[in-house]
Amino acid sequence: MAMLSHRERLENARHALLHVHRALLEAERIRYERQQGRVENSGALLQLLMHDPWFAWLRPISEIIVQIDEWLEAKPGSASPDLAEILLAQVRDRLRPDEAGAPFQQRYYRLVQEEPAVAVAHAESRNLASS
Repeated sequence: MAMLSHRERLENARHALLHVHRALLEAERIRYERQQGRVENSGALLQLLMHDPWFAWLRPISEIIVQIDEWLEAKPGSASPDLAEILLAQVRDRLRPDEAGAPFQQRYYRLVQEEPAVAVAHAESRNLASS
């Protein structure tokens, strides 16, 4: 099997992150609405995601996605392979739920255990991110 390029690996990692982010966001939206009331629309949800402390723990995923997008949008030949490897390592770290890990990993671990959609997204994403 041919070795994937940095671009292909980062595109796969980006897709994996988006898949997990979508599942986590939906699980958190449901939990938020149980306590705070209905979120009216996607614009209101975006505002909560960007500014509400409830969703702050998801921002590290958003930040890595933005960094990957910037790498992918760089002119061919100017995107650093070293930065690509750093980003791929960060993706692997983020997609590693850990009951005793960093706060993000602990929350992610809990949702993988409690939310079937998150568990499925996690399993599918591990395959994508490792390619």
